[in-house]
Amino acid sequence: MQTTTLSFSNIHNHGELFANLFRARKQSFIVQKNWDLPEAEGMEFDQYDTPQSRWIAIHDLGQVLAGFRLTPTTASCGIYSYMIRDAQKGILGGTIPQDLLYGDAPVDAQTWECTRVFVNHSVPQMLRRKVHFNMVDAMTSSARDVGASRLIALTAGNWERWYGRCGLDAEAIGRKMWIDDGHFQCVSINLAAKMH
Repeated sequence: MQTTTLSFSNIHNHGELFANLFRARKQSFIVQKNWDLPEAEGMEFDQYDTPQSRWIAIHDLGQVLAGFRLTPTTASCGIYSYMIRDAQKGILGGTIPQDLLYGDAPVDAQTWECTRVFVNHSVPQMLRRKVHFNMVDAMTSSARDVGASRLIALTAGNWERWYGRCGLDAEAIGRKMWIDDGHFQCVSINLAAKMH
């Protein structure tokens, strides 16, 4: 099992991995969850897939097992910044409630947003815990590489049950809410203790 952090400046070094990550996102979010998201050529994408972001792929023998995207909270591209902030500002048309945070969405060089988190549905249950631990390690090392000490995420409402098991120091920064197919909540993940 390998972990690769992809960016626009290094995707040429990784063959089909970048495209395969977006294909796996389509499988997870459009096919499995039935979310109404943009797609082209068998890949899911959105307005936050810009050179400002990083994509982390957990993969083995060419198959993407899991992945996520990191975007700086200082990002700006046209009218968009990052998903949580844009939802709070009402830019996303109400697909995510505007009152998703207790306070204002941060704009801070040391805070990055973690989105499009998934584990491929074909990963056997006996490997999922290992995949989750690899994802946490990748979050920490990727955050360190970009100078982040905190991540924010809109995550499944049952996050407390598995974040602790994975060694993540997190707290709720917004209310639980129903979106599409389940309960979700914004959390802040403190990575400072893992940065050594």
